[in-house]
Amino acid sequence: MRWSPDNSVVIVTWEYGGLSLWSVFGAQLICTLGGDFAYRSDGTKKDPLKINSMSWGAEGYHLWVISGFGSQNTEIESDLRSVVKQPSILLFQFIKSVLTVNPCMSNQEQVLLQGEDRLYLNCGEASQTQNPRSSSTHSEHKPSREKSPFADGGLESQGLSTLLGHRHWHVVQISSTYLESNWPIRFSAIDKLGQNIAVVGKFGFAHYSLLTKKWKLFGNITQEQNMIVTGGLAWWNDFMVLACYNINDRQEELRVYLRTSNLDNAFAHVTKAQAETLLLSVFQDMVIVFRADCSICLYSIERKSDGPNTTAGIQVLQEVSMSRYIPHPFLVVSVTLTSVSTENGITLKMPQQARGAESIMLNLAGQLIMMQRDRSGPQIREKDSNPNNQRKLLPFCPPVVLAQSVENVWTTCRANKQKRHLLEALWLSCGGAGMKVWLPLFPRDHRKPHSFLSQRIMLPFHINIYPLAVLFEDALVLGAVNDTLLYDSLYTRNNAREQLEVLFPFCVVERTSQIYLHHILRQLLVRNLGEQALLLAQSCATLPYFPHVLELMLHEVLEEEATSREPIPDPLLPTVAKFITEFPLFLQTVVHCARKTEYALWNYLFAAVGNPKDLFEECLMAQDLDTAASYLIILQNMEVPAVSRQHATLLFNTALEQGKWDLCRHMIRFLKAIGSGESETPPSTPTAQEPSSSGGFEFFRNRSISLSQSAENVPASKFSLQKTLSMPSGPSGKRWSKDSDCAENMYIDMMLWRHARRLLEDVRLKDLGCFAAQLGFELISWLCKERTRAARVDNFVIALKRLHKDFLWPLPIIPASSISSPFKNGKYRTVGEQLLKSQSADPFLNLEMDAGISNIQRSQSWLSNIGPTHHEIDTASSHGPQMQDAFLSPLSNKGDECSIGSATDLTESSSMVDGDWTMVDENFSTLSLTQSELEHISMELASKGPHKSQVQLRYLLHIFMEAGCLDWCIVIGLILRESSIINQILVITQSSEVDGEMLQNIKTGLHAVDRWASTDCPGYKPFLNIIKPQLQKLSEITEEQVQPDAFQPITMGKTPEQTSPRAEESRGSSSHGSIPQGEVGSSNMVSRKEEDTAQAEEEEPFQDGTYDCSVS
Repeated sequence: MRWSPDNSVVIVTWEYGGLSLWSVFGAQLICTLGGDFAYRSDGTKKDPLKINSMSWGAEGYHLWVISGFGSQNTEIESDLRSVVKQPSILLFQFIKSVLTVNPCMSNQEQVLLQGEDRLYLNCGEASQTQNPRSSSTHSEHKPSREKSPFADGGLESQGLSTLLGHRHWHVVQISSTYLESNWPIRFSAIDKLGQNIAVVGKFGFAHYSLLTKKWKLFGNITQEQNMIVTGGLAWWNDFMVLACYNINDRQEELRVYLRTSNLDNAFAHVTKAQAETLLLSVFQDMVIVFRADCSICLYSIERKSDGPNTTAGIQVLQEVSMSRYIPHPFLVVSVTLTSVSTENGITLKMPQQARGAESIMLNLAGQLIMMQRDRSGPQIREKDSNPNNQRKLLPFCPPVVLAQSVENVWTTCRANKQKRHLLEALWLSCGGAGMKVWLPLFPRDHRKPHSFLSQRIMLPFHINIYPLAVLFEDALVLGAVNDTLLYDSLYTRNNAREQLEVLFPFCVVERTSQIYLHHILRQLLVRNLGEQALLLAQSCATLPYFPHVLELMLHEVLEEEATSREPIPDPLLPTVAKFITEFPLFLQTVVHCARKTEYALWNYLFAAVGNPKDLFEECLMAQDLDTAASYLIILQNMEVPAVSRQHATLLFNTALEQGKWDLCRHMIRFLKAIGSGESETPPSTPTAQEPSSSGGFEFFRNRSISLSQSAENVPASKFSLQKTLSMPSGPSGKRWSKDSDCAENMYIDMMLWRHARRLLEDVRLKDLGCFAAQLGFELISWLCKERTRAARVDNFVIALKRLHKDFLWPLPIIPASSISSPFKNGKYRTVGEQLLKSQSADPFLNLEMDAGISNIQRSQSWLSNIGPTHHEIDTASSHGPQMQDAFLSPLSNKGDECSIGSATDLTESSSMVDGDWTMVDENFSTLSLTQSELEHISMELASKGPHKSQVQLRYLLHIFMEAGCLDWCIVIGLILRESSIINQILVITQSSEVDGEMLQNIKTGLHAVDRWASTDCPGYKPFLNIIKPQLQKLSEITEEQVQPDAFQPITMGKTPEQTSPRAEESRGSSSHGSIPQGEVGSSNMVSRKEEDTAQAEEEEPFQDGTYDCSVS
């Protein structure tokens, strides 16, 4: 056994090999009898390292060892055995916590480790640490073969980002100039901001700024060599306070140096001391020192400005002799001033005074002694009556022993009304006995406490790490642990020297942390202090890991009691369960605990917390569906399949209603597993919602036809109205096609059909699209079945209004300026009609073409990108039999960078922010349009809804067209205000067997829309006037029941079955990618016919805000 030079650890070896390191009171820091120390990477056991002799180096940074192997070597070859047995000298390097030599750092929250020539701290970059909180560290010696360890971070008052978020230690290399004559480092200290560090070597001291990355040394080396720091050093604001011995004057001194001035005795404030100072600590504006004559002296420190120089003044406040209580001065481990008091009444009556220096804490060889100020005598009245006595401090009471086997003490003087329990507590590290906290007990609502009740309580608890710092508000303990890395696989066993080197694994020092709050809450509940536990827990409820705290407490109590072999007379689990119900996280806590516990313990758990069926129903009532899904897995294991199916159906329907598609997919799999007897492999708990599920439809995930394809590349047979659509090609498509005759699939399909029917009845087309896209629901085949039932539009006006609302589509308005519009008097036609009518040298069209509109496929005309073959239908129906086909020939592009007419592929990944209309092209600056024309164009753009809505509406139009739901096609055509859609419906009615009842319904609905437009929405009248000829033809069809072939247009080059869906599909593809001017051009179907009536539309603000349109 060998104690370290600072007497903080002991190294122990055994006769048959092995090495271990222990703290003073039995906390094991290192042991080579297990883990990587004892086993090779292939799992074979190593021979233990036998140590014949060992000795610590200076300050405990090195351990020198003479080693040899024992005689029981069996795995090493015989020719190596004699070589390995020869004595070898090994050198182990260590780093240690600053608290082992400078315990005054315990009032900080930063972890600071010191080596012989470098420092490790966990506060990250100094620029990130701008708050006064730091992290005190006290790591005992940690072996480090190489000091490049993993991380400790730093912690701010507002959060844990600085102290816990950093994954690497901040390593500060000590100045080599200072180390040349002052190796090794004896003391170190860091300021509260974590921005400055001071170190003390053999003589003098130096300090370093983490902001500037520069060291500051004594300019006069004689002054540096003339002082020996004896009692440690501490930071007070920008000053360093240290106790030293002046060699020349043979005098003990207390010195204060300013950080910003040159390091020189001329700028120091020096106070002579009567005896050697052994310990020093700073509390607020006071300095406390413990001297070799067993006396304690209190000084006040204040900032002074003497002309250009700033110094600090020190005055003696009080001296206390401790010689009666301390047998030898070297037995005192630490001394500090604290604001801790046994009387919480003082805190309530005089909060400012209570957080002042109330007591002295003195660690005498492991006994923690407290001396409080005496407030019982007549000196209080004298002090209050005589103002001159205000500087005179109260005397101290006789000492009281608080605890035994104390290695370190943490306390803070910060005040926080919300977390008084944690900030006014005293935290103790007791070696092998774990930790203790001296916790204050506060009455509820500031009522007067009972005199017979204690106002503080000492609570012991165990943690799995050696504590180096306590984060008070954050209920965390920080530490550092040795992590080992084996590298014996890099070597062969042929060389004895290599074998000896790899016998001991590579060690790195890593930061670690642990939550302790659940231990304290449990100890309070055990002592029937549930009210105090509730106050403490409520003060910490905002911590990000508070749910984990409750879960840990429930889990530990459950594991102990449910696995106990002896009957428990007073079980704690019901108390813990009742305590957790006080928090809204109760349901999640219970189910998370159950999922991480063995199934055998579930009955014991739910006997205390309640029936899982009741908890499941509570989750549904609270709309917490993800937690309900977790309870479903509990029910699946504890109840019969019928109960699981019943609750799963409830959850599935609720998830469908709320649009939680990820959960819906899990529930479908869960229900299928129950039906197929695979319930022993329950689905995993659904994770967070997919980010895409709340946005637009994921239309094309399982579609067999890509709408971004060119219409020419798709076979005509794909688009026959009567065809049965092919099954989706995605994974969910396989699900629907597989086992379609299974009863379980039918059960799921019935629920999906019921939900789709409900959506259609409520005119929720947007939700219907999301539902079909997310769950792979075969919408077209279902709509074909429901064409005359749920998929029938009962009230066109209500449907139109609902679509305007759901898709944020503005209602059209007739602008007052439309009477004088140039489009009215025939000077210009609308953009759409100009494009359709001819290739004449129309000014606007030619300007647009000259701008270099890029085409997606140069073999097609620009118009055919919008809707191939639609211009034929359009001209046929609107201009009668005297018309000719108008095709626009592609012009050579002047610049492909102009994106105004281009259309991108319509895929899931391409998405545009709603209403993000922009017109960008330098060539447009030459447009010679009048103000009224520009207003008309901008209003034409503003009359449309968001781009995403347009894509969705066109896709739904395509779906309804394929399913033959012509009445819904009419409604969507009305909201898009495209006469081409009405024309297309007309063509379909002529060429296919369309139900007469549906035609009558369409006719009735359009008349109702016309009446509504006349009274409430005159903006629709221009468009309704455009389609009047089509309405008349529709009336003729419905009344006379004439064969649809009679009305086939003369110039139709292809059969209508081929025409309509292809056109719709291609239109969808162009509208998705088009932007602003593309909305004038590419999607001119939307408004070209209503412009023909010279009724320009006004901008109307959408529900989400206004979409500005600008033409440059």
